[in-house]
Amino acid sequence: MATPNKVIITCAVTGAIHTPTMSPYLPITPQEIAQPRSGPAEAAPRSCTCMPATQDRKARSAPGGIRPVPAGHQAALQRGHQFDVGRLADDAGRGAREARRSVQARGASLNMGSMNFALFPMLNRYKSFKFDWEEPYLEGTRDLIFRNTFRDIEFVLKTCQNNDTRFEFECYDIAHLYNLAHFLDRGLVKPPLFVQSVFGILGGIGTIRGRDAHAPQCRPPARAGELPLVGAGRRRSQMPIAALAASMGGNVRVGLEDSLWIGPGKLAESNAQQVSKARQIIEGLGLEIASLTRPGKSCR
Repeated sequence: MATPNKVIITCAVTGAIHTPTMSPYLPITPQEIAQPRSGPAEAAPRSCTCMPATQDRKARSAPGGIRPVPAGHQAALQRGHQFDVGRLADDAGRGAREARRSVQARGASLNMGSMNFALFPMLNRYKSFKFDWEEPYLEGTRDLIFRNTFRDIEFVLKTCQNNDTRFEFECYDIAHLYNLAHFLDRGLVKPPLFVQSVFGILGGIGTIRGRDAHAPQCRPPARAGELPLVGAGRRRSQMPIAALAASMGGNVRVGLEDSLWIGPGKLAESNAQQVSKARQIIEGLGLEIASLTRPGKSCR
């Protein structure tokens, strides 16, 4: 975990939110994900939803898609990469088994509750799409429930125990923080905990402003103890939330999974570009970037 005055930058390299029409710079295939410009070493631990390569570059989260990245890019894994267990399959149990069998991940993100996960508002921004699957994919999220039941979460936690996997707990709503406190009370997770507060997804917490920084949804239940937080903002709120998180003593998350932008009206040309900007913000606050002491180990 980060120590005082040191901040971890998590780089979410890719994911199932954006589609190819939205940016030519979005990495899709395992080979693109592992490219240096996808996420430089200074990004520290990162979260990555791995997508299988398909002819039309369709964004599909499936267990089989995770294998090519660790198999072909061990050097990338040594930079502190981690995988998003919660999105590897519709069934979280299958995702956990795949993570254990294929990756033996030291780090993995895990969503702490089921939720509506709506992407369909992005349809209003585009008149046409590059591939015929993109529009129905986004439209289908009107009826999408992102499933992470208590049974699913418990299965993931128990399955990955033998790997000594450390989790980044993704919390999209205040209820997810209380769900995490429940598993802490049961001893299925142990502190120190790394909590990712995600803002800006329709179905979860909306984008916050500076005046809302002390709102209840930004704080864990008291019994959960000291929880190092990482702020993750969607779309154009990414950098303002990064600055807010760092200034509050938390950690920072950037990456093309969350936002395709580097500035007003300007697409980021790589994940590395976003990491560099986040680093400038953090160092501008008089803070330091945490680095890995050893591959896969905690940050110093």
